[in-house]
Amino acid sequence: MGQFAVIGLGRFGSAAALELMKLGHDVIGIDSSEKLVNKYADQLSRAVIADATDRKAIDELALDGYDVVLVGIGADLESSLLCVVHLKSAGVKRIWVKATSRAHHTILSKLGVERIIHPEDEMGVRAAQTLSYPMVDDYISLGNGQFVVEVHIGETLNNAELNDFLGAQPEKIHVLLVKRKAEIFVHPADDFTLQTKDVMVLAGQLDALKLIAPALT
Repeated sequence: MGQFAVIGLGRFGSAAALELMKLGHDVIGIDSSEKLVNKYADQLSRAVIADATDRKAIDELALDGYDVVLVGIGADLESSLLCVVHLKSAGVKRIWVKATSRAHHTILSKLGVERIIHPEDEMGVRAAQTLSYPMVDDYISLGNGQFVVEVHIGETLNNAELNDFLGAQPEKIHVLLVKRKAEIFVHPADDFTLQTKDVMVLAGQLDALKLIAPALT
């Protein structure tokens, strides 16, 4: 699975980091607080005490090798921005950042980060789900491991039939509908052919959805 770095292990950062771990990813958690790092050390792949506003510390962490770096520093605007500048200087390509104000958002957008998040506690979890399954545009948890997910079809699935990627999971995953421009196809047949820019809505158990996720990228 993926490799993710989470900088800042407050409520938002820890929620995202723990959810990413739950989804089977490799996660390094970074914070300047020894107390927070010790709190999550046994729950993450790695937990490191480091000052993310220190360019040398960022360089030593070699975060350019991670799929995405999520910056969850929020209380201190200057620290958040310094961290982003150092990450970009260190060659990190994909940076997601928690913003705490409109001014913070504006400056981050000028710095060219990939995504800006305005979180509540549960948004850390949603960010983790989106990082883990970037092909999923939206989802709803129904409880008991059941989810409804919205997937936008890209070029790789153009002309593919539904049964091409449902594989051995047809009884666990239900295709509720496919939207194609102004048309909506409800409960399409297994041999229904997808087209680029279709919007597909699936329902099923998380484990089954995770199994077909690679085919949806």
